[in-house]
Amino acid sequence: MSTHGEEAGWTRDEMARRLALDIPNGSYVNLGIGIPELVARFVPEGRTLIYHTENGLLGMGPSPAPDAGDPELINAGKRQVTALPGAAYFHHADSFAMIRGGHIDLCVLGAMQVACNGDLANWSTGEPDAIPAVGGAMDLVAGVKSVYVITQHCTKTGEPKLVERCTYPLTGRGVINRVYTELAVIDVTPEGFRLVELAPGVEFEYVKERTAAPLLRR
Repeated sequence: MSTHGEEAGWTRDEMARRLALDIPNGSYVNLGIGIPELVARFVPEGRTLIYHTENGLLGMGPSPAPDAGDPELINAGKRQVTALPGAAYFHHADSFAMIRGGHIDLCVLGAMQVACNGDLANWSTGEPDAIPAVGGAMDLVAGVKSVYVITQHCTKTGEPKLVERCTYPLTGRGVINRVYTELAVIDVTPEGFRLVELAPGVEFEYVKERTAAPLLRR
């Protein structure tokens, strides 16, 4: 078995920073709930990224310092955020018109599973006692030009999230372009998962062993 040290891999903030590096200048970007929210902290030097949240804010900034936020200024995950200079507020329906009309360039979502053909499952496990979390994700994967996933490579119990076929109810079919985990950046290609970049200190075999689908090298 391949091993790597405790310091190997990216932290969640480092995952978010690495993803932000791949967002083209001037993009309108929707950030999902959970780890995707962290991406709002990072705008690479020399670029302008306009972050969108589907509850009605364009120009979203990162979460405020403790006790410094406005309880009425929140994102879709009910987390307090900030508004950058020039930010705009609008009705929830207008926000979804932006999404469904193809006006958002990129969205960043979390995932329960991503299949090697780009299928995404991120709203329910399908278990009888599961609490479905139906939100904007189904609209986003259908209406946004590119979709990135940012997630831990495996579940808390060690089950791979990158799989050959999703076993949970689907959010969308063939919708994911790229996946960012604490171990690697991985593209979804017509041939399946293909490694783009390994996190510091992580070996290819280590990632391959934790991916439940073939993983192609660069």
